[in-house]
Parts: sequence; C-alpha cells; structure tokens
Amino acid sequence: MSVQNSDKTLSRKQRLQEKQRRQLAVVDTVDKAEAKVRKAEVELAVAVTEAVQVFGDEQSASEGLDMPLEAVRRFLVMAQGEAATADSVATADSVAGADGAP
Repeated sequence: MSVQNSDKTLSRKQRLQEKQRRQLAVVDTVDKAEAKVRKAEVELAVAVTEAVQVFGDEQSASEGLDMPLEAVRRFLVMAQGEAATADSVATADSVAGADGAP
C-alpha cells in the first residue's frame, strides 16, 4: 500500500508540461549530438582524403587504414560535398561584397 501526499500530486497540466520539458530536453541533446557527429564525420572525411593522397589511391588507402573501400569512397564524396559547399559560400560572400555593400 502506498501513501500519497496530496501536496506533491501534480495536476494533469503540470504533468503534461513536465513531460514536454523532458521531451524538449531530449530533442536538444540529440540535436547537439548530431552536430558533433556531423563535425567529426567532416574531420574524418578530410583525413581520409589526405590518406588517399598519401597512399596514392583509394584501394591502397583502404588497405592502409584497414577501412572498407566503400567507406573510403563515402568519405571522399562527403569531403567533396563539403568543399563544394565551402566554395559556394565563398563565392556568395565575394559576390555580396563586390558591390561595395557591407
């Protein structure tokens, strides 16, 4: 048998608010973790790209890194995408600054 203290019992509205607060906190935590994972993937993609250059080709890099060839290729594509995005941003920045506007 459990004894409940009526002073500690939350209203339905309070329980719902608490549940929503916890849900938002979890979503925020997941969002932050996803951002960290994305940053780490980009760093790994850059490192794999450098490894391919050092080892000479994708197959040699795959063997040297003990990483499946498909993973090496996936990271190379990711690095190319990041480079393209960076180029687009740089181009947009230079175009925006070309008219003398701040």
